[in-house]
Amino acid sequence: MLATLAPAIGLDKDTRDMILDTLKKYAEKKLTPEFLRHLDHNDTFPHDVLQELYDPMSLGLHLLFIPEQYDGLGGGAYDIYRVAELMATIDLGVATGVLATFLGSDPISVGATEAQKKYWYGRIAAEALLMAYGATEPQAGSDLAAMTTKADPVMEDGVVTGYHLTGRKQWISNGGVADLYTILALAPGGPSWFIVDRDSEGFTYGKPEDKHGIRASNTAALFLDNVYVPVDRLVGLQEGQGLAQAQAVFGYTRLMVGAFGLGAGWEALRRAIRYAQERIQGGAPLSQKQGYTHKLIVPNAARLEAARTYIEWVAERLDSGEEGLQTEGAVAKYMATEAGNKAAEDAIQAHGGYGYTKEYMVEKIKRDVRITTIYEGTSEIMEWTIARDRWQLHLKSRGDFYKEWANRLQLIHQSQPENGAGCAALALRALAVILERCRLDRLTRNQHVLFRLGELIAYAETAALFAERVIDKPTEAINLDVPTRQALSRIHGRDAALKVAADGLRWATGAGQTDPDLARSLDLPGIYTAQAGLVADMDFAAEQLNKVFSNQ
Repeated sequence: MLATLAPAIGLDKDTRDMILDTLKKYAEKKLTPEFLRHLDHNDTFPHDVLQELYDPMSLGLHLLFIPEQYDGLGGGAYDIYRVAELMATIDLGVATGVLATFLGSDPISVGATEAQKKYWYGRIAAEALLMAYGATEPQAGSDLAAMTTKADPVMEDGVVTGYHLTGRKQWISNGGVADLYTILALAPGGPSWFIVDRDSEGFTYGKPEDKHGIRASNTAALFLDNVYVPVDRLVGLQEGQGLAQAQAVFGYTRLMVGAFGLGAGWEALRRAIRYAQERIQGGAPLSQKQGYTHKLIVPNAARLEAARTYIEWVAERLDSGEEGLQTEGAVAKYMATEAGNKAAEDAIQAHGGYGYTKEYMVEKIKRDVRITTIYEGTSEIMEWTIARDRWQLHLKSRGDFYKEWANRLQLIHQSQPENGAGCAALALRALAVILERCRLDRLTRNQHVLFRLGELIAYAETAALFAERVIDKPTEAINLDVPTRQALSRIHGRDAALKVAADGLRWATGAGQTDPDLARSLDLPGIYTAQAGLVADMDFAAEQLNKVFSNQ
């Protein structure tokens, strides 16, 4: 039977802050920019660093994701998001090495028997084992159902006693350095997860991939040639549960990757803001020039904080024991990683020629953060996942899902107009109109239209959540006060409304929609009117961001 992630209240704030503070101090001492550039230049996996991060007598970072009953800390999704974001601000390559162990243990989390959990979690905790998650294959890519790795049963007296695994895995983080692997293979009963030791006979790995970024992480192919595993290494002791087990953790793991995009994006922004405060041009620092801040800084801060709000919302739901959330995890990952990638790109531009050099680090951050839009599901797969699910929701609700959400936002706008809820409501109403027009004209037969709907949904939902939570659920993760985050919410809400209406109109018309009055139905005049005050909000946000990061 498929288990679910156990409901986790998570750590108390003091314990979480202690872990974050300890990690920061370790990074300041050991993970200096010079050291990280050395790892990047030499394409070196810092095995000693991972051992120190996992050492139970010091950081014990791997204990965060292990439940308390198995000698772990029992951290929840919120705790792991906070640690993942911090790790990404330090170095995404090192962070990926940590993520790989989280991923590698996920099949155990959702599918293992109680006896298996007790044994394997006990070993991982006590021995600080590095893990790897062996799912992706060279030809199958993200389509796990198309895998070819086989698990052939070994029979004795008519009873299955083990399996021989044969096949190849590709793009495996920690592939050449892990102590323990979870491998997805096709058994007679269907796709199944197996636990494989590093030194198993017939199990080898390829040379490290020469990657564009995250060069401090190890990525390698795995080769399985008739590798024998005893039957008790079959996760859950039941064949055919592998794909369901993989799907069960997507809301959780994609949240972590989203936090990576968030952390890397903010680190790039911080560096750009500090550079702008020191770089004098035309008699004043760049930080005081709208042409700089309103293009390269403020829009990125707005998108990143909208993504943070959505991440925290999903984390709370996971920690309450809610199951599934694959779509919500996809929205969180999509928005945070795309925003992080854009922030890093703009940070290079913000540094001018210096940004193109390795000394200033934003060049490295950009190369590193790019992978977050690819691994654990590409942005295109996220768009498809989001659109497919929300399309079904639109149909089931007879078009009311986003209309009702917009009505709730309008009520918030009446009592708290500073939140940006009115702009987010415009975005949701326009989204409902576009979805209904796509239904009437059968526009989702065009794959590109379906994918673009995924993007528009992500913008609209993150704008809505940002506006709803900016006062009622303030974040503790970043030192921005409520008025600043309200301004960022208004900025993102305006952007979302205009994007949904303008892009929605473009693609619906391009695909052959039949309503000659669609622009009016989308309330484009109202959306353009709502842009009033945008520059003033950007002025305020730029000023506040400069104040917050002037001493960091």
